[in-house]
Amino acid sequence: QVQLVESGGGLVQAGGSLRLSCAASGSTFTINAMGWYRQAPGAQRELVAVISSGGSTNYANSVKGRFTISRDNAKNTVYLQMNSLKPEDTAVYYCNADTNIKRTYWGQGTQVTVSS
Repeated sequence: QVQLVESGGGLVQAGGSLRLSCAASGSTFTINAMGWYRQAPGAQRELVAVISSGGSTNYANSVKGRFTISRDNAKNTVYLQMNSLKPEDTAVYYCNADTNIKRTYWGQGTQVTVSS
């Protein structure tokens, strides 16, 4: 089992920045890629960014150049630095961990609200 706990969400004005953190515990040795997804009201959950165990990254086109995902394997923590935030970035952000035992885990989500 892997437990994921997100933190760092909140309310920010357009153009501002937030940093999300996701701390993993439990069977962290099974984790391969980690990522961030988001879900806005009435919309489907979508990928924001993902980082492999080796540090390779991939971003949604809508956040490229504004968001940066990083990972501290020693702390079993993944971060999402979000700059130049837009109202359309408003959503619940979820941390995700894919494991080498073919199980996927999710955090409880953290609300990000960007006011115009």
